[in-house]
Amino acid sequence: MDLGLKNQVALVTAASKGLGKAAALAFAREGARVAICARSELLEQTAAEIRRETGAEVLAVRADVTQQQDVDKLVKATLETFGQIDILIINAGGPPPGGFLNFKPEDWEKACQLTLMSAVRLCYAVVPHMLERGSGSIVTTQSYSVKQPIDNLILSNSLRMAVIGLMKSLANELGPRGIRVNSINPAWTWTERVDQLMHDRAARAGTTAEQEASKITVAVPLGRMGTVEEFGKAIAWLASPAASFVHGHALMFDGGATKASL
Repeated sequence: MDLGLKNQVALVTAASKGLGKAAALAFAREGARVAICARSELLEQTAAEIRRETGAEVLAVRADVTQQQDVDKLVKATLETFGQIDILIINAGGPPPGGFLNFKPEDWEKACQLTLMSAVRLCYAVVPHMLERGSGSIVTTQSYSVKQPIDNLILSNSLRMAVIGLMKSLANELGPRGIRVNSINPAWTWTERVDQLMHDRAARAGTTAEQEASKITVAVPLGRMGTVEEFGKAIAWLASPAASFVHGHALMFDGGATKASL
């Protein structure tokens, strides 16, 4: 299927590795021009890898999405380089694990800056440009916890729901003006970080990484974690013109793990 992404411009945040990198690579493979950002020193290496594999134009900008000046710099650089932003992929690392009494109000404020306010900042920076063009697609990467909370992740469980509320509200506001807004909500996906985590658990337990992963995926009807390639294809489709009538939707990327009926 042709997703209609050739020569479109996709801005993907937190894209030096993991799900952000998977998304950027998928867009590049489909012929899009890609702008990526991250705080990590891996960013330029990732950009070079995407260029080498796909031949796509890739702009890499060091930026911290919790800082307004960095977000403004990122969007300005993307527009100066490519002249447009057709797709915004909102992605950021997750808040630390813990229960309610593990945190203080300032921990909530810091997590809010990372998870919720980064999305707010990015939308304020990009939406006016999309409105001028009369088109655009926004997808935020959150978590399957928006359907069923995950134990010991109270910050993430709470704030990701807030982002979904933002996206649902923006869908109502921006849909009539040509901008689609959706979210993708992954369960465990085999990123570099998860691979490291499974090997660390295996080393402590005297098992294998595969055995540790099976403890997690026992509740997944498909019996495994998703791959980064599968995630990339899913988010590229959701953001693309091929999904032109999918709007205000929270797509679960979870192999059937979510048991909620709606």
